[in-house]
Amino acid sequence: MVDLLILGSGVAGLSAAVRASTLGLSVIVCTKGELQASATWYAQGGVAAAMSAADSADLHASDTIGAGGGLCDPEAVEVLVSEGPDRVRALMSMGAVFDRTSDAGSAALALAREGGHSVPRIVHAGGDATGAEIERALVQAVRETAVDVHERAFVTNLLVDAGVVVGAVVRNERGERIAIHARHTMLATGGAGQCFAVTTNPRLSTGDGIAIAGRAGAAIADIEFMQFHPTALDHPAMPRPLLSEALRGEGAILRDMEGVAFMRDVHPLADLAPRDVVARAITERLVVLDRTHLWLDATSIPDFPERFPTVWESCQSAGLDPRTEWLPVAPAAHYLSGGVATDLDGASTLPGLWACGEVACSGVHGANRLASNSLLDGLVFGPRAAEAIAAGKYGPEATGVLRALPTVPGTALADAPSSDLKRGPFDVADARRRLQRTMTNFAGVLRAAPGLTEAAAVVAGLDAELGGATTDDPQREELRNLVYISARLIRAAQAREESRGTHTRVEFPEPRAEFLGRYVHVGDDCVFRTLPARESV
Repeated sequence: MVDLLILGSGVAGLSAAVRASTLGLSVIVCTKGELQASATWYAQGGVAAAMSAADSADLHASDTIGAGGGLCDPEAVEVLVSEGPDRVRALMSMGAVFDRTSDAGSAALALAREGGHSVPRIVHAGGDATGAEIERALVQAVRETAVDVHERAFVTNLLVDAGVVVGAVVRNERGERIAIHARHTMLATGGAGQCFAVTTNPRLSTGDGIAIAGRAGAAIADIEFMQFHPTALDHPAMPRPLLSEALRGEGAILRDMEGVAFMRDVHPLADLAPRDVVARAITERLVVLDRTHLWLDATSIPDFPERFPTVWESCQSAGLDPRTEWLPVAPAAHYLSGGVATDLDGASTLPGLWACGEVACSGVHGANRLASNSLLDGLVFGPRAAEAIAAGKYGPEATGVLRALPTVPGTALADAPSSDLKRGPFDVADARRRLQRTMTNFAGVLRAAPGLTEAAAVVAGLDAELGGATTDDPQREELRNLVYISARLIRAAQAREESRGTHTRVEFPEPRAEFLGRYVHVGDDCVFRTLPARESV
């Protein structure tokens, strides 16, 4: 039996693997693609951390909580911002190379500013290829450790014994089901952007970790808060090419169809307002104008190809020149702020099960993630969980998000038995497209009761078509996971009759005090838990 089984190979999973190995734990990493194939690779902007004399952990915390719509857990935020700088330095010691103000090795880090940040604090690499550099450094570090890696291994369910998670079942690239027993199992499987037709997420982001944890009885929270990146390139490519928020940090301006810079009339920070504000403002205008996109004017940015090589390449592929042309943009599903509810060390409500990164609801993001806090989240909470495991911790404590869940136990539910039973003609690809169109149309940036009711009916129909049993078809299992996430997102969105962070109900345009809490899913139940007095308001 291995000490730690890690499912996923993004920044959270790999940083946890490296730390666990250095602490003497035996580690297996399973990932359903290649080791370096994760959402981390696509991250452009950078890592938010208070690394300069002009910044501080307190200021970073204030910006994070300000963006979070009142649902950030202040203890979790304190962990993120206080431990963040050292985790970034540890990554640099592994060989990650970040941009500097000059070519000299002793030069200061080049720091950028993004939406919601009061000062420049975004550490970046290769201009706008930060995720790729972080993934490269972590993959190399994992390859140099004693970590055992299983690539192209799709996890189907957790192994639960008497309410304790003791490993997982994976299907390897040869289609064989393998049970991997572990003293501890860590979910680092990322988000669920593929619930939507328009997303910046790679095809592998299908909510697998959240779904298998939920089916096993782990508590899931804040699932309705899907963040939409406001400036994805309006282009047929999927995932949508991302136009980094750092562009606006360098002076790019959003314009409507008449060329008006409209964000200055929406928010005091104008184009650098938090993402939920910008995405909502763009979408509202698209609805009124019956358009598919607005414009991002980046023509004022000098040396564009050198400063933003990844964006430059995407624009060139689309036949656009950002030095002379405005770029067509529209919001796209980007980051899930909720997930498997955890304490401050990443422990879930099921003993033996841990979660970190986008798959987790640690409380740091609240109702809306502050730009570039996602990579930092993985860098901090992945190693932190590994350290807690090495120190002998086994089950959850009433800290962080779990302070609001004292009466929500983890009740282990048996996963449906595997079956190869044919249920008649069923086009998985077509069903996935139906789900994605439905979620984009009715559960996207703007939500309303009639649309959510229609979406719930479509998702329920797909769930019935799929049936409850697992199969030997990974694509069908991905769809089953997407349906699981979508059903719970819709249910919480129906219940939350307010607008808060990334969740906007057009009938209820303002936040309401009675909804200052979390919708928590355990099994098929959805319950509301008011925040403890110490949490952010």
